[in-house]
Amino acid sequence: MNSLIAYLRLTHAGWVMAREGVIASLPADGLRGPAKLAHRLAGLIARRQTQQVQRAERLSRAVERLGPSYVKLGQFLATRPDVVGKPLAQDLSMLQDRMDTFPVSIARARIAESIGRPVDDLYSRFDNPIAAASIAQVHPAEVTDARGTRKVAVKVVRPGIRQRFRNDLEAFYIIARLSERMIPSSRRLRPVDIAGTLEQTTRIEMDLRLEAAALSELAENTKDDPGFRVPLVDWERTGRDVVTMDWVDGLKISEIAALQEAGHDLVHLSEVLIQSFLRHTLRDGFFHADMHQGNLFVDASGCIVAVDMGIVGRLGKKERRFLAEILYGFIRRDYMRVAEVHFEAGYVPAHHDVASFAQAIRAIGEPIHGQSAETISMAKLLTLLFEVTELFDMETRPELIMLQKTMVVVEGVSRSLNPNFNMWKAAEPVVGDWIAQNLGPARVLTDIRDGLHAAARLAEQAPVLAERAERFSQELDAMGTHGLRFDAETAKAIGKAEAQYSRSGRIALWVIALTAIYIAFQL
Repeated sequence: MNSLIAYLRLTHAGWVMAREGVIASLPADGLRGPAKLAHRLAGLIARRQTQQVQRAERLSRAVERLGPSYVKLGQFLATRPDVVGKPLAQDLSMLQDRMDTFPVSIARARIAESIGRPVDDLYSRFDNPIAAASIAQVHPAEVTDARGTRKVAVKVVRPGIRQRFRNDLEAFYIIARLSERMIPSSRRLRPVDIAGTLEQTTRIEMDLRLEAAALSELAENTKDDPGFRVPLVDWERTGRDVVTMDWVDGLKISEIAALQEAGHDLVHLSEVLIQSFLRHTLRDGFFHADMHQGNLFVDASGCIVAVDMGIVGRLGKKERRFLAEILYGFIRRDYMRVAEVHFEAGYVPAHHDVASFAQAIRAIGEPIHGQSAETISMAKLLTLLFEVTELFDMETRPELIMLQKTMVVVEGVSRSLNPNFNMWKAAEPVVGDWIAQNLGPARVLTDIRDGLHAAARLAEQAPVLAERAERFSQELDAMGTHGLRFDAETAKAIGKAEAQYSRSGRIALWVIALTAIYIAFQL
């Protein structure tokens, strides 16, 4: 039954996309057979008015009709140009996550249920919402306690949003599975894993305790950083469905004229923004992955304040070293080293030739060295790099794609502040310092220290590992003597899976038939 509902939801989404002209606006190059026929049919179904508007506007209309789950899907796919292509990713990045507000009475009830105390006990004043997005809305409020009276922002999760996402995610998984089964070339992109990542990120984003934890972690990491901060979390007034944080008084970073009138140094702000992002990425391995203009403010002291940390990114030591060595290699024009780093990290399969890969890297690097520093984009460099690595079967690395996408956004904001922004000059203090500490002699000492720690942990676990190895050996002997047997639960689960697979095929046929009838009556 759940599968049938998911197929019907998917059919409805396809109908809305077709009617709003989204499918017809997509390129049909390379389509054959049923796919080409479906594209033509979508063109016939599309409303005539849609032909007069841009694809980005068609997407916005369709997504608004489909609801918050599809807003988040669009925003998520905007971070994956490797999946949807750069033009469509650019269109998706323009989606506005703005929804109607829900009643303040419901917000009060959710806060009381989440924290276990009445709203009037928590806040000395609680106002109507000032903004609403797909997952939550924000209320201005005041808190009176031992610190005095202060203004706060209260973010409250929408009612019923979790169930809505669960229902729509099943449809997203169906699309992913069909892609892997019917389009072999898509398997490299791992569509099912992408759907899983979307599910994980939305679940995290809908638990506001986790956003509060992200804010707290970034605040701790940046407490001594110049020119950058995040709001402090009020943990006493934070729960699963609500997060309370300090109110941010300041100008949006997109308000260029207002920033100039207030006397802020825009060139300095552009440098602080990119240096802060790189510092978070390389030093901490933890960064705000949604740093668009709507989430960045400048306070009266000239400090950049970042809000809304529902989406964050993490890089391990290997990924940070990989990024720094690539940037350093391009600066020094050492393309062989850039190629070697890809192979050492295991990103490019070993059966490829390092020299040939270095040649492809040179094709990216040499044109850049012929340009002035002001026109060289680090984000564009990474974009070109990922395009080349695709030719050498480099598997999708979601953490690197998210980094690249965020860098595009941050670099764009910096250039809006300073059209002559020199990315390399601004980045040099942070990247150069990290390279000096991690790619020279200090790297060897760090690796030795990490190795000793790993050896110590392994020694502590040795008795447990020995016991597991002995038990595994005994189980192998038993299988060799008596054969492999399933218990009753395992056999039952296998039978259930097979039956479900057969039902899915029958359900798909019924959905196709119902869709054809529905379309026939609409035309």
